[in-house]
Formats: sequence, C-alpha cells, structure tokens
Amino acid sequence: MLAHLDRKLLRDLKRLKGQVAAVSIVMACGLAMMITTRSLIASLDGTRADYYESSRFADVFGSLKRAPNHLADQLAALPGVAGVQTDIAGQVTLDLPGLDEPASGLVRSLPDFGEPELNRPFLRRGQWLVPGSRRELLVGEAFALANKLNPGDTLALIMNGRRQDFRIAGIVLSPEYIFESRPGAALPDSRSYGIFWMTYKEVATAWDLYGTFNHFSLKLAPGADPAPVIAAADRLLKPYGSLGAYGRKDHPSHIRVTDEIRVLTILSVGFPTIFLGVAAFMTNAVLSRLLALQREQIAIPKAFGFTNSQIVGHYLKFAAVIGLGGTALGGIGGALLGRWMVGLYDLFFRFPDLAFRLDRTAVAIAFGVGLVAVVAGVLSSVRKAAQLPPAEAMRPEPPANFRPSFIERTFLRRLFSHSFRIAVRNLERRPVQALFTIAGLALATALLILPNTFKAGIANILDQQWDVVQRQDINLGLAEPASSRVVHELERLPGVMHVETTRTAPVRIYFQGRNRQIGLRSLEPGSLHSRAVDRDGREITPSGDGLIISAKLAEVLGARVGDDVVVESLMGRRNMQTIRLAGLAEDFTGISAYMDRTAINRFLGEGDIVSGTSFTIDMARRGEFLRAVKAVPRISWIVIKESMRQSFRQTTAQMMGMLTTLYLTMAVIVAFGVIYNNARISLAERARELATLRVIGMTQREVGAVIVIELTVLAVLAVPLGLLLGTGFVTVLVTSISTESVRLPLVFTSYTYTFAILVVGVASALSAVVVLRKLKQLDLIGALKAPE
Repeated sequence: MLAHLDRKLLRDLKRLKGQVAAVSIVMACGLAMMITTRSLIASLDGTRADYYESSRFADVFGSLKRAPNHLADQLAALPGVAGVQTDIAGQVTLDLPGLDEPASGLVRSLPDFGEPELNRPFLRRGQWLVPGSRRELLVGEAFALANKLNPGDTLALIMNGRRQDFRIAGIVLSPEYIFESRPGAALPDSRSYGIFWMTYKEVATAWDLYGTFNHFSLKLAPGADPAPVIAAADRLLKPYGSLGAYGRKDHPSHIRVTDEIRVLTILSVGFPTIFLGVAAFMTNAVLSRLLALQREQIAIPKAFGFTNSQIVGHYLKFAAVIGLGGTALGGIGGALLGRWMVGLYDLFFRFPDLAFRLDRTAVAIAFGVGLVAVVAGVLSSVRKAAQLPPAEAMRPEPPANFRPSFIERTFLRRLFSHSFRIAVRNLERRPVQALFTIAGLALATALLILPNTFKAGIANILDQQWDVVQRQDINLGLAEPASSRVVHELERLPGVMHVETTRTAPVRIYFQGRNRQIGLRSLEPGSLHSRAVDRDGREITPSGDGLIISAKLAEVLGARVGDDVVVESLMGRRNMQTIRLAGLAEDFTGISAYMDRTAINRFLGEGDIVSGTSFTIDMARRGEFLRAVKAVPRISWIVIKESMRQSFRQTTAQMMGMLTTLYLTMAVIVAFGVIYNNARISLAERARELATLRVIGMTQREVGAVIVIELTVLAVLAVPLGLLLGTGFVTVLVTSISTESVRLPLVFTSYTYTFAILVVGVASALSAVVVLRKLKQLDLIGALKAPE
C-alpha cells in the first residue's frame, strides 16, 4: 500500500519541482553558512592547537628592563612552572631598498646552541642559524613575502644606533606571531614591520646585555592556574623593571585568532537561523496549500484503509525530500565555500599549514536542523489534514465567509477596480496564510540589510576613522623617551608643516576585579592631529587628570563615565593612581586609554618627556621627508597613515568585502526564492477560481491583476516589517561580533534600505512575469473540472 503513496509523492514532487527547488535552495544557503563557519572554526582552532603543541607555545609571558640569567632558575622553581625560556628582545630599524620610509621590527634572540625550549620557530625556507655564526638572521614570513626577501639576501639593520649588515639564513614562522603586527597595532603592516631572530650572542652584544635577559616565557604544568604564577613572576622581577607578566589569553596574537573564532561562532548561529526560519515558512506555505488542494486525495486513501500515521508519514516524506535536498546542497556548498575561505586567512594568520577541516559534526547538525525546520513548518497542517474524517474530506473545503472586505465596506470601494477588491478580499479571508507569507517575505527582506550595513561600516572606518579621528599624516616613535625639546630638531625635517608631541606608556587598568594591560596615550587639548570622539562624533577634550578610554574597554571593565579606576604604570617605579573616568572614545581598532601629556608625565613621576611625534607634511615632499627620517638614529619606528589605510583595505576590508558579497548573494537568492515560491503557490491554489473569472467574462489582464495585486500588497506589508527586523538583527549581530581587536561601526544608509526595497521589487516583478505567463497557458476546461 505504501508504494501507492510513494508514487503519489513522486508525482507531487514533479508537479511542484519549482517550489521544492526554491525551498531547498533557501535552506541550502543557511546550512552552507552553518557548515562553512563551523568548519572554519574547526580549522582555525584545530590548527592553532596543533601548532601550539608542536612548538611548545608558552602559557605566561613577560618583559622587563634587564635581569641576570641566573634568575631563570628562580622562575623555573615557581610553583606550577614546568618550563622556562629567557631571551632578549630589541627594537630595530631597517633601510630597505625600494621602500621610502624606514622599516622597523623586533629582534628576538635564540639560544646559541640547540633549539629553544619554548616557542620554537618553524622553518619555512632556507636553513637554521649555524652555531657560532656571525651576521646571520631568520626573518618572519609575513615581512619576507611583503618585501620579496629570500634566503641569502642581505638586510641592513640599525641595532642600538649602529648599522650592521646581516645575511638571511631562513624564513620562519613563530607561534608568538601567528598574527604579526607592530606592538599595540590592531592591523598588520608587513611591508614596514617584521620580526627577526638572531643568536643570543649577536643580540646581547648589540645591546650590551650579555649575561642578562629582558623577556621570558613560562610553560605551566598541566592544571596549573596562571594567576598565581603571574603574580609570583611579577614580584620576583619587579626590582629588574618588570613590565608585567600576562597569560596566554592576553597574548596579542592569541587574542586575534580567538576573536576571529568568536565572530565565526556568532555568524554560525545568526545567519543560519534566519535562513532556516525562511525555509520553514516556505515549506509551510507549500505543503499547507498542497494539503488544502488535496483534501479529496487524502480522503480516498483513508477510505481504502490507510491509517492517519501513514497519511502523515506520506506528507512528512514530502518535507523530508526538501530537507534532504537542502542538506545535500548545503553540505556541498559549505565544503566548497569553506575551502575557498580558509585561504583568505593567509591575509592575517601565519600557520605552518592551515588546512580546511570539514566539521562532520556540523554536517550532522545541519542535517538534523534542516529536517526539524521543514517538519516544524508543516507538522501541524499535516496532522490536521490527516485527522479529517473521510466523508468530510471528500467534500470540498467549506467556502470562506464571503462578506465584503474591509475596504469594500468603506467609501473607498469605488476607487478600486474589481481585481483589487478580489485580491484584498482573498487576503482578508485567509489571514493566517497571509501572515505566514508576510513573515517569510519580511525575513527575506531583513537578510538584505546586513551585507550592505557591513560595507557601510567598512567605508566609515576607511574614511572617518583615518580622516576625522587620526588627522596626522605620519607618526613616529623614539628609541628612548626624550625631552620635549626634541621637537625642535624634528620640525626642521624637510616638508614638515606641523608637528605635535606624543607620550605613551604601558599601564594596567583595574576596575572592580577586572583589568586590562594596554597602552596609555597622550591627547592634547586642541590637537590638530589625534583626537577622541564619542559615539555621536563629538570631540572629547581631555581635562586635567581625567582619563578617556575606548568604549569597548569600558564595556570589558564594566566601567562608566564618572567611575574611579586604578591605573598602574608598568615601567619605572610602577606607580599606581586612582583616576576618574572622564569620557568614552568610539574607536574601532584595538583598545586604548588617553590622558593629557602633562598628566601622564606627572603620573609617571617624570618631567616634560615625549616618546614620539606626529606630523602633517607637504605630500609633494613626502619622499624627501622619509629619506631624512632614515638618517635620524633616535627614531625607532614610523607609521604612515595611508600605509595603514591600505593595509586595512588589503586585509580586514578585503575579507569583510568578500564575506559581505557572499552573504549578499545568498540574501538575494533567498528573496527571489521566497517571492517566486509564493507567486507559484498562489497560482496553483487559485487556478480554478481564476479560470472561473475568465469564463464569466473578465479579461486576461484583469485576472492577472488579481495575482499581481496580491503579490504587491503582501510585499508592501512585508517590506517595512523586514526593514525593521533587519535593523534589529544587524544591531544585535554587529554588537555581538564587536571584539577588542577590531569593531565595525553601526552605519545605516539610505542605500542599504533602498537596495533591499529594490531587490524585493525586482523579485516581485520577475515572479509576476513568470506567473502571468503560466496564467496565460492555463487550461480553463481542465482547471474547471471537478477533481476526481
């Protein structure tokens, strides 16, 4: 007996193949996003874990002024410590042929003999440093690729004020620099900043630090708590100028990968939920209307002995086919998208081998979620139809209450055509069906808001962040803090139009049991360069000893304007001071704190000291200025605003652009699928009624207008709701993916809403054209025949 129902199932699927395909494609989009994002999480998290284990990545890190090497034994003796690695780290500048500005970087020492115990570099090309060799170094891969460097090439480094030439022995990766960027920078600038490794003797000799170290890493025993180890290390090294130890969770490179995984985790839930919600509404629309048309076909099998469960199972198979089709398409699409997208992470992250790992659990979850979505969409309708007694089901469905519609009961009735009144009457008499259709259209419209909001946010960062907040052309840092009189020397550089001094210092901010280690930066009242702005774009002026912090940092600490926070200096005498929180700055890369320069120096117990400067220059003399900067030995690094903007375009903006294009494509597919599906179902459901209208004398145009008007009314009601839902959805999603590393401003533009309206309008128009063509081909006699 079941074979008869299965043959009927095949006939129904063939007859409704367009609608079934539309629902399956919509579902596939959502499931593909789920599988892609979950697989990317598995790829990033799994690759990182394997890399950490193979390279023996440390759990605790710290920097200091200098300490004798024998203190390494005392660090190793701390409770919970299983391994220690000490080394020397020093800032260097480089003179690269073909690069106008001086490049900068960080040199790390490696043991003279044998490999390091912790944080072992991975050799990508070339060879390791030969024990006892001189003037050789290893170069980080990001810097090497950006500057087309190869083993055997020569690099000129200025180390501690002395220029030396080195031969590149090899190109390496390091677990400490999976995300390779300048300290404190949220974006990579691999063209002008790199990481280098030399033997301990080479580095110690250059900085006169032989027999000492200024950086350390600790490996903890399994199950050991980092907090007491960090506190003990700080106490031990405080007399030696400790800058404060921190755990792996606060390591800059680790944070960037963790933030990316967090964003993917949110996207793996948010987007699929909307897509699958749309698919559930579409499935309900297809099957509930199919059941309404097949009342007699349900009654006949029941009269011949088919049970209610068999009838329910038959129609659930229909839903299952949609679910299986969507899952299969989604699985294939998710795997292909994932393999493509994992390659994009080479723009950011440096792993020995970031291979795509299909999350099979996600595939299984997608299969289950897809089936649940379609079954949930039809179960109540199927059960209701199956419970009809055969005698009742054999009769046509009782007609709706054919009273005049609301419009027809008002004076407006004369203003509308017969076609309009028929369309409105039909919608009013089937309110639940209309509401489900509006809900599906609204969700499809909401999906169209997110991609263009992302694009608007990226454009805002590219323009406003670097033109409104950071108005200088160039920033540079000094090798050592110096008297503010240094500005007189620097303002004589060629092309300088305006120069301002800056002061930065590493600090740790505490508030109600929470803390963050960040850079404290100076902010001058009336500055023509850097400034802080609030969420409304108003400038925040530093006043007295008040502290301005990133809004994101305030969120992390749980602090509000007016609260008192404790600020601890991580240099010199490690002063601590309670400071009032005076303002929250709306920035979008990293987290920072700002104070007046005089207040910073007073807090540090220093005089009129600066650690860097910012410049406005005559761009016609840019090359001349940069060449002159190369000759100033006290300058340790330089950042060009346009270079950072270009780096953002090539990394974060490029990846976000690709993702938003992908989301936008899927959202457009969903919008067309929903509207087309609704139009085809409406035609199939009302074929008999429309044929009757043709027979009694209405023209082809008047009958077609009934369907078109229905589509239009539903779209007009759904679009405003969809725009509102989309705005709320985007607000929640953008707020959720806001991380300490990079954030997107929430920017809604008229283009975003106009685009969504146009897509729905175009989809409605194309669907109407298809339906009108089908209507023209309608067999009036066949449609009017009583069903067998």
